[in-house]
Order: sequence, then C-alpha cells, then structure tokens
Amino acid sequence: MVPVVLVGYGTSLAGAAGSAIGLAAVTGVCRVLLRQSERGAARLIAEQGCAHRGRHGRTGAGAHRGGRHAGGSTPGD
Repeated sequence: MVPVVLVGYGTSLAGAAGSAIGLAAVTGVCRVLLRQSERGAARLIAEQGCAHRGRHGRTGAGAHRGGRHAGGSTPGD
C-alpha cells in the first residue's frame, strides 16, 4: 500500500520499490523478534508453572484453612 501512495504522490518507482523492500525487511525482523519473545515467555511460564501452585494450592500443616484455632484468643480465656 505504501509504494502505491508514494508513486501517487510523485515518488519514482525505484524509490517506492526501495521503501517497500525496507518495510518488508523491518516487518520480517519484528516478526522474528516477536516469536522469540513469545517462546521465551512460554518457556518461563512452563518452568514457573511446576513450582508455583497458585493461591489455593497450599498443602501441609501450616496452611491457613480457616475455622477456629486452638488457644485463647477470645476475651473470656
């Protein structure tokens, strides 16, 4: 689309072709970098997913589960 507009405004065909090639190169590099970033993020999430259980995934004796606690926390105790 850009080369057509450039030619429409009086730019030479060679200049419009050069602009098209440059834009295509920049677009290609951006796509490659975006894919690399997405793969790295997916890998990081996969590695953290094994160790991180989430808010409600706690286990063990020290887990907060609500209910009444043993001990004197009321004023009458």
